[in-house]
Amino acid sequence: MPSPTQKALAKVPGPLRPFLIQHRSLVKFLVVGGTCFLLTMVINYGLKLTVCQNKPVVALTIGTALATVVSYLWNKAWSFRSEGSHKEAIPFIVVSAIAVGVNDLPLLASRYVFNLREPHVTHVTQEVSDFLSGMILGTLVAMAFRYWAMKKFVFTSPRADDETTERHTEPPARVG
Repeated sequence: MPSPTQKALAKVPGPLRPFLIQHRSLVKFLVVGGTCFLLTMVINYGLKLTVCQNKPVVALTIGTALATVVSYLWNKAWSFRSEGSHKEAIPFIVVSAIAVGVNDLPLLASRYVFNLREPHVTHVTQEVSDFLSGMILGTLVAMAFRYWAMKKFVFTSPRADDETTERHTEPPARVG
């Protein structure tokens, strides 16, 4: 029975398959990251529109921190297929804490260095600036940092079954 990954690969155009297979941990990392980005956005705006109306950096930090926990579980189990004990928990916490700070820096700069906040700019400009600096730029920079740091310091030992189940180069042929 083909795995979900094999089923997905069967739907990808042939010339693209080798690239995706060669960079499978990056692709999986991006899928997890995209899902956690949406989770961060929901939490961030949920807080920003309610209890953290005047604290956009706090809202973003809480959203990012909660999504980071989900990211850890999914990346450990799927993206990096780490089987190690909880020895990676401490480096993960350190890398994640740094990444949350990295994610917050563009929003902090936008709001408090460039004064892209009310009353200096309109409410719409402030919100667009918050989204572009915190959710887009901050996430992209933090994502690049996380990918590098997770591979380098956290998830360093692949699962034993990773070599046999992930070494395939072609998904199974379609029947019918």
